[in-house]
Amino acid sequence: MDSSSPDPPSSLSLESVVDSLKNQSFREQGDDHINEENKNKNVKLSLVKLSLEDLNWDHSFVRELPGDAQSDSIPRQVLHACYTKVLPSAEVENPELVVWSDSVADLLDLDPKEFERPDFPIKFSGASPLTGTVPYAQCYGGHQFGTWAGQLGDGRAITLGEILNSKLERWELQLKGAGKTPYSRSADGLAVLRSSIREFLCSEAMHFLGIPTTRALCLVTTGKLVTRDMFYDGNPKEEPGAIVCRVAQSFLRFGSFQIHSSRGEEDLGIVRALADYAIRHHFPHIENISISESLSFSTGDDDQLVVDLTSNKYAAWIVEIAERTASLVARWQGVGFTHGVLNTDNMSILGLTIDYGPFGFLDAFDPSYTPNTTDLPGRRYCFGNQPDICLWNITQFASSLMAANLISNKEANYAMERYGTKFMDEYQAIMSRKLGLQKYSKQLVNKLLNNLAVDKVDYTNFFRSLSNIKADPDIPEDKLLVPLKAVLLDIGKERKEAWASWVQFYIKELVASGISDEERKTSMNLVNPKYVLRNYLCQSAIDAAELCDFGEVRRLLKVMERPYDEQPGMEKYARLPPAWAYRPGVRMLSCSS
Repeated sequence: MDSSSPDPPSSLSLESVVDSLKNQSFREQGDDHINEENKNKNVKLSLVKLSLEDLNWDHSFVRELPGDAQSDSIPRQVLHACYTKVLPSAEVENPELVVWSDSVADLLDLDPKEFERPDFPIKFSGASPLTGTVPYAQCYGGHQFGTWAGQLGDGRAITLGEILNSKLERWELQLKGAGKTPYSRSADGLAVLRSSIREFLCSEAMHFLGIPTTRALCLVTTGKLVTRDMFYDGNPKEEPGAIVCRVAQSFLRFGSFQIHSSRGEEDLGIVRALADYAIRHHFPHIENISISESLSFSTGDDDQLVVDLTSNKYAAWIVEIAERTASLVARWQGVGFTHGVLNTDNMSILGLTIDYGPFGFLDAFDPSYTPNTTDLPGRRYCFGNQPDICLWNITQFASSLMAANLISNKEANYAMERYGTKFMDEYQAIMSRKLGLQKYSKQLVNKLLNNLAVDKVDYTNFFRSLSNIKADPDIPEDKLLVPLKAVLLDIGKERKEAWASWVQFYIKELVASGISDEERKTSMNLVNPKYVLRNYLCQSAIDAAELCDFGEVRRLLKVMERPYDEQPGMEKYARLPPAWAYRPGVRMLSCSS
């Protein structure tokens, strides 16, 4: 897979992106619609409300792409196919509805009263088929921790099909934990309540933070126990089983293309077919690019180094994927989110956050933080490495398209250059907004991130508190840190002096910006969340749910649906992690989690 990788672009190195992160993160101004969604009074819900039986199912993936000739769930290599038709098979006994998303129901035109149906849990456990579905598991491969792993695929996720809503948007529904597929390898195809709660809550929390993500419609228990060795230490235990219904416009990944390009000449046509399918359904504007749009870009002094995106739709396509990915990673860095398992099979071609395993939001600021115990030896997927790793993943994806002769080496290099440029532009704009500044200050940000790292300051609470600083250059030196007293904990005289020096620098920038304190505070609180889904909050909800109390899961969802609001009475959800949060299995988890 690596032999045909494009050459590293001269204007961008892997190190430069990560180094820039250390020097300088969040929402585009175009994300203001999220703020509106967070205000219930401004939400414009779909007028169409359908029952489960009336949902408008379509099956373009199955209809337009080659499938497996077999339809069993026996683990095997599935050749020359993008999917295998397979039915949900998880054993179920008195399933219960744990939590649901009215917001996602609205995307599907689903009447929220359907959640109250007695048969809703059994239908979304897969035990009672939903009318109109054609279930299948997708075939894909991927690089895991930098090594080509061959065929992977949906080992415990079964797609039910696509729903076309009243806006003609296409949404795939997928049951994760629904049973074995040909891609399960030696696993059981099941999921536990613990990991399913984390996936459901983080999918929704990320959406309301304004970060592109897969969504979650509902979560049900199976009523059965599942055996898991959570720490890979030879001590498995039984846990409650569960199934989460994931929703996205597409679950296509970089690995969806890699698997077919890895299998030689015979399957290269599938790479093209998949690309055509993706462009047709999810990037239709690229299909309609015309020469008159003059999308030509020079990559050097030589005339031969011109990339014309109007002459090759696949080149325009990978450039857009690279830019969407760069924008996504910039937003992760801005909010302090660490994915934890950035394998190429966990990279969405739509630029979505996908596959929530051992994720973690930064508590104490630490660029080397990884929430994944499997990642500890090299910290490949730590917070500070995410921009670098996603560029590497784009390179592997580009190699697959090059193998199928869809793009040239020059076009691949240009896509990677666009990744670097887009990331830096977005990251700097995000950080400027987090600081309440109209212009990016590299020196200010460099000093801030260094201070945060030295004193292990809580990332989320620091930026939320920062809006309390006044643009007053006459504040006495001994009063400079008063607005930050709650977040600068246990620091000595020398560190207080370092922070006071930074605050003085910051105030000068605020004064130069000319924005009133009130206006700046309002704008900063729209981009610096008060609430993020800290791992200990997840664990508290999990502990209660495992005792059949689902109230905390539902309360936590409601808090995370309004992360930028003060929410009086909910302040406990913004607290620093308690001591017990540092025990194994809370702040850090394994890939199996």
